[in-house]
Amino acid sequence: MTTLSIPDMTCGHCKASVESALKSLADAGDITVDLAAKTATTTGPAAPARLLKALDEVGFPATVIA
Repeated sequence: MTTLSIPDMTCGHCKASVESALKSLADAGDITVDLAAKTATTTGPAAPARLLKALDEVGFPATVIA
């Protein structure tokens, strides 16, 4: 499980973009995006670097928090 902090995620459209970017990775597993907390959690074995890259490519720089 990996939890990411996504400080630039501020609206429903942002949340949808984050979900789509993470779902594009086959090994991300189940994805939970919390707009209020500005976090996303994945359950799969995807490397955190791949998750961060996917988000960066759609304009949402993130950091790993757990």
